[in-house]
Formats: sequence, C-alpha cells, structure tokens
Amino acid sequence: MTTTSVSKGCFVFKPSAKKKKKTLSLEDHFTNGCEGADNSEIRFKLCQDLWHKIRADTECFTMLPNTTRCGDKNSLLDFTRKCSSTRQHSDWASQMRASEIPTAALVLGVNVPDHDMTFQSLSELLQQSVTPHVASVQAKECGGEGLLALVLERLMDTVVTVDDEEEEETEQTSTQLHKSVHCSLSTLCDWYNAKTMKSKTGTPGKKRSSPVRDDPQQPPVVIIFKDLEAFNPKVLQDFILICSRYVERLPLMFIFGIATSPSTIQHMLPHSVSSLLCIELFQSLSCTQHLATVIDKLILTPQFPFKLNGKVMQVLMSIFLYHDFSVRNFIKGVQLALLEHFHSQPLSVLCCKKKEALLNVMQLSHHDLESIRHLLSFRRYVEKQEPQEQLNLFRDDTHLKEVCQKLIKDLRKYHKNYYPVLRCLHTLTSSLPRYPLGKQVRELHLICLEKNVWENEDYQTAMKLLKMLAKDELIASLQRCVEILQPVKSKKMKKALVELEELLAKFKQLDTAETLPCVEDCITSPVKNLQKKTDLFQLQKTLLEMNESRRAKKLSPFEVLRNEALEFIDGLVKSHLSPPESQTLNEVCYYSSSATVRRHLNATPRTSIQAALSSPYYYLQSLKTEDGTVSNAAPDICIAYKLHLECGRLINLYDWLEAYATVVSAAEGNNPDSDNVRKVEEVKHARFIQAVSELEFLGFIKSTKQKTDHVARLTWGGC
Repeated sequence: MTTTSVSKGCFVFKPSAKKKKKTLSLEDHFTNGCEGADNSEIRFKLCQDLWHKIRADTECFTMLPNTTRCGDKNSLLDFTRKCSSTRQHSDWASQMRASEIPTAALVLGVNVPDHDMTFQSLSELLQQSVTPHVASVQAKECGGEGLLALVLERLMDTVVTVDDEEEEETEQTSTQLHKSVHCSLSTLCDWYNAKTMKSKTGTPGKKRSSPVRDDPQQPPVVIIFKDLEAFNPKVLQDFILICSRYVERLPLMFIFGIATSPSTIQHMLPHSVSSLLCIELFQSLSCTQHLATVIDKLILTPQFPFKLNGKVMQVLMSIFLYHDFSVRNFIKGVQLALLEHFHSQPLSVLCCKKKEALLNVMQLSHHDLESIRHLLSFRRYVEKQEPQEQLNLFRDDTHLKEVCQKLIKDLRKYHKNYYPVLRCLHTLTSSLPRYPLGKQVRELHLICLEKNVWENEDYQTAMKLLKMLAKDELIASLQRCVEILQPVKSKKMKKALVELEELLAKFKQLDTAETLPCVEDCITSPVKNLQKKTDLFQLQKTLLEMNESRRAKKLSPFEVLRNEALEFIDGLVKSHLSPPESQTLNEVCYYSSSATVRRHLNATPRTSIQAALSSPYYYLQSLKTEDGTVSNAAPDICIAYKLHLECGRLINLYDWLEAYATVVSAAEGNNPDSDNVRKVEEVKHARFIQAVSELEFLGFIKSTKQKTDHVARLTWGGC
C-alpha cells in the first residue's frame, strides 16, 4: 500500500481482514526438523500408512481380551445374553433366585492402563449384539450420592435432578437441551418399559436400528463398574440394595471390573448385600499372554517392514515387565519408535512394501546414495567385493541403485526365512527343563538379535537336551515344525519342509520293537573284574577298558535318525538365524536408538528437577551470568538447593538461614557485612522456610530426631 502525498505525515493503513492464525498440520510437524527434507512427504505418508495398518491389525485382538468363565468355556457375552427375561426359564431359575441380580466379576489384572480400552470394547460389543442399554461408571465420577444419578444419565441420555429445588432451577433454565427427570429407579423403569414397548411395536416400513438377538425377550440393563476397588463401599452397598428392590421390574445386570482378586467383593460388601448378587467369575487373558499375541502379530512377522533392534526391544520389554504390564503402552512405544525412525532416518523411504521400495530406490538422490555408502553394513558389504566392483559402487550411482534393489530383495528373503525358523527352534526348546533358550518366543528372539544364537552356551545345552528326547516327544515337536513351515511361501522353506517330512516318514517306519545290539560281553567282564581285589594299576586299566567299550557301543536306528534330525535343525538355525546387523542395509528397516525411546517412555523426574534447580537459567534467561554460574537473584528454592549441596548429612538450619540471607542481601545490593543485614528480616525468614518446605516436599531433605535444629539430607551429588 502506498500514498501519493507530497507533504510529510503519518498514514495508518488498517488491515482489510484479520489474519487467521495458521494451524500446523501433522505433516508440518513431521517436516519441522526432519532429517533429509527432500523426501519427507513420502516418508510421512509411509509412516502414516504403516501405523494405520498396525493399529487396524492390533485392535482386533487388543480391544477385548478373551474372557472365559473359570472352569467353563462360556464367554462373558454368552453370560450377558442370558441376563434378560430368559431368567424365567427353568435352567436359569435353578441357578439364581428371583431377587438376585446377575453379576459378572471380571478379573482383568494389574495392567490398569489397558482397562479403559477393554471396557470400551466390551460396551461396544454389548450394544451391538446383546442390548442397547449399557452404562459404564468409574469411582472418580460418582463420589458421594451421585452414582444413581450418573447411571440414569448414561442410560437415559438426559439430565437428572437429585431433589425438588434443583428440579425447579433446571426447569427455569432456558438453555437446557434435555428435559430433566427425577433421580429414582422408578423413573428408569418407566423409561425402560416405554423403550421396550416402542421397540416391539416398531415403526411401519422401518427396520430396527440396533437389533437385539433376543427379540422376543427384554434386553438386560447392564451397568459396568470399571474399577470396583476404588468405589466407596457404603455408596456401592446402598446402590445394590436399591437395585435389588427393582430387579423384578427391571432386568438389571452388573459387571465388576476387578484388578486384584475376586475376594475384593467379599471385603467390600457384607454378606447381607453380596447375597443379593448371583456372581459368576470370569478371567481375562493374562497380560503376558496378551503381549505374546501382540508380538507374534506385530513384531515376529515379515508383513511389517519396520523392525526393532535388540536394545530397543529390550527397553520396551523392561518397561512392560517392571513398570505397568500394559500392552497398550507397549504398542505406543512401537508407535514412538516408528515415528522416530521415519523422522530421523532419510533412508526410511525404503522401509515399505517390496514393490514400492524397489521403485523408491530408483528415485533416490545423489545425497541419499551417499548416505547409503556411509552405512556400516554397506561398507562391510563393499569390503567383500572385488576391487573393480568397489570402484563401481562408490562412483557409479546407477550401478549402486541396481545393487540396492538386489540387497532390498535379499533383506526381504532374510525376514521370510528368519521368523519360521525362529518359531521352529522355539517349538523344540520351549519344553526343555529350565528353558535354556527361554519359555517365550520373545526371549529367543532377543537372543538372536544380539549375536549368533548357535555360539551361545545355552544353545549347546539345549541341543544336548534334545538328544535325550523320547521318540514320541521328538516326533510331536517335528510335526509342529512342519505345521509352521507349510504356509511359508519361500523356496528355501519349501525345500526344508520336504526334508523334514522325509525325516518324519523315516521315524514312522522304525520298528518300535527293535532291540539294541548286545554288548554284555564287552561290559560284564570289566565289571566283574572290579569286584575282585586289585591294585591301582589294574583298576586304571579296567576303567579304560570300560570307557572304550562305551565308545564302541553302536547307536540304535532311532538314535541315528534323531541325530540326523537335530543336525538338520542346527543347519537351519545357522543358515537363517544370523542377527539383523549382519544383513546389508538393515539400517533401512531397523530402529536402533534405544536412548531416545528410554528418554521418552521411562522419564527420570528427579534428574530433571535437579537440573532445573542447579541451572535455572535454562528456563529463566535473565538469570544467566557471564561465567555461566547461577545468579544470586535466582528463585529462593534454587539458592537453598545450591547451599544445601555444600553441607554434609545433617544440615544446621540456622547456619543454612544465615547463608541464605547473605546471598539474598547481596542480590538486593546491600552490604552483607553490615549490622542491619546480619539481622534476618521476617520476610526473608518466611521465604527461607517456604524454600525448605519445598525441598522437603521434593524429597531432598527430611526432619530428623537426632538434633532438633537440623535436617537430614536425602540426596547426594547434583547436576
């Protein structure tokens, strides 16, 4: 905008329209600070597509673990379907009285972060296949007397008033969207009767939007208590007593979510209340079994090109086993590693399906090809080539692209062969005594990720134990290996399958009645000689003869065939279970920054607090000095923290106060040596007490009974 005025003046140009604040998209956040911004858009799309596929494949078995009745195969959904008006049938009446409320006690375990996901899926399944009347409540939502009102609001989708005064206020509110109802189960009964009558009559020409399987029956009203242990026992008892009086008019059903033990119900509810419930116990899949399923579908499969190396896998497993037992958090850790890999590795553009990866190789820029040449695995590959080939790989970009296509194919073949052989080895060794290679397949996978598994002492122990297996056990294990190799579409695995089937056919042809060769003549004579009186030389000679006789003992046909089968398995292991670091271009698919994953998922708050107290100028720029030390104008808690680092195990509060007053006075521009400053003011005294209280709250000091005017120091060292 310009002006044509000749005179001097001040001109104001108002904007025609307010500029809207630009909101960054997910792609903008991904591109910001991304390594190799040239192909960042492609990498973002690949990362997003891969995560959507992982989430879709894991939701089907992570949303609702298998819940079965203890000692029975009936699921929780089957039990819920019976809790409708089918209670009038003889089989149901024999199990419960008419005044009892059917209750499912669902033991979920201590993996609390997964409970919300489980109950959300359970509610959706109930609404789709059993009943549309489902309400889920948590203890933190219904403190005091709000449990009944919250249940009515969730079921009826309306505003509930507790008393008449609140009802008059809500009726006078003009902005109210729903008509309020009185908080009582009689209101719920009337609403339920109206709903069921309406669903029975229906609307001409229209189908029911949410069909229920028990059409001739009345669908139950299901109330889910997500965290039973956290509820107020008195509130829960009163609610059950009220519901028991309406159970003949309303088909109620409870689902108790229990994290610890089923005995919690007996501890929270007296017998007079628990006798009103017809409780069935259900057990969900354990979190370790759930994790094994996730790892099998997500990690140990060639379908997903993204992989985790041994250290990252170990970090995620440690967080799961020693912190939360949460499968949901484990999947989020995989998501974090996926995002970090595509954000920090420019060559992750090749971490996709085989056809797409081969096309992306031909579109790599010269800078990307130079990055490939600097990869450690690629340099090892180049060192094994001829001198002329080495020059071509370092100078000719076109030739390098062709070689990279071949290496990408080899990496895919490695993954296709690795996982079936891994499962075969686990099948053979998982039942051995003391589990030398681990009880779970993830343990064996971690061993294989670190180094050559056949160089491990535990592997040698496992092979020795396999040579002691009986015929039936060995044949059953080999048969399971055949079932593992059958669906694999790989030339090497098909060849291995044929050889394994031939070995099984030989085992079946063995004559079970075949006897061992008689070796009594070569053994009895030395044994008989041992019974005679002899000298040391004769004893040594006899023992040597016994040892030679054992060596000369011929193996039975079964032992020969067993050794042949184990040699075949050993050859498969040595051919296909080499660690991923030995594969060229493994950096394309494998994420290896375990420190980043540990920093994001396993935070250390004490270290962060110490860093903030020692170096507050990182957060408050005005406190930074020329020499980099903390300014005496820092917050009181920082000054008190720095002074307490100079003390020993016990800190004298008066000396600490004087030192604090001296530093603060210098910050205010006063002379610390003057008489007026030496007398501590009340304001400074109060500030010091507050700083000491904050340090005690953070766990740096504590009061001690050894000396009344001292505090004990709890931490040592500082940042």
